[in-house]
Amino acid sequence: MALTPASFLRFWWERVITLIVSQLTQGVTPHKIALSIALGFSLGVFPVLGTTTTLCAIAAVRLRLNQPIIQLVNWLVYPLQLAWLLIFIRIGEWLVHAPFLNFSLPELVQKFHDSPINFFQQFSLAGLQGVLAWLFIAPFLTTITYSVLLPSLKRLVGLKPPLASSRRTE
Repeated sequence: MALTPASFLRFWWERVITLIVSQLTQGVTPHKIALSIALGFSLGVFPVLGTTTTLCAIAAVRLRLNQPIIQLVNWLVYPLQLAWLLIFIRIGEWLVHAPFLNFSLPELVQKFHDSPINFFQQFSLAGLQGVLAWLFIAPFLTTITYSVLLPSLKRLVGLKPPLASSRRTE
């Protein structure tokens, strides 16, 4: 099945919006959902691959947030995590006045597959610089995302999720 704009919108409505609206109708507050989405987004772009699911799970448990929503957002922003990885590293290099490392994402993956130990020796400092940059940016990213979403979520409180029996079967 080809991905068309209509199928993408149907997926978005059935999987994302319906989940959020159903949580609202089950008593989860717009504030908790907005914070779940905002933290799922911010933690989902954390510049260390393979850590975001655990970070989101810990945040959701500690803050009593909605686990399905935070993990869904984490999953949806994975392409951004890859795209922003080098950006965070470059900002981190700038913050600590470190020399510019010349590498690309495919090169990083190849070096990791060749020798994980050499990879960590060679790029651990760059990773820490990326984390440092993320630590500066994430609070702003979370605050902005939360502030933008909260009014919309408050308006969604009155909506009812579509009934399963009213969905079209294909």
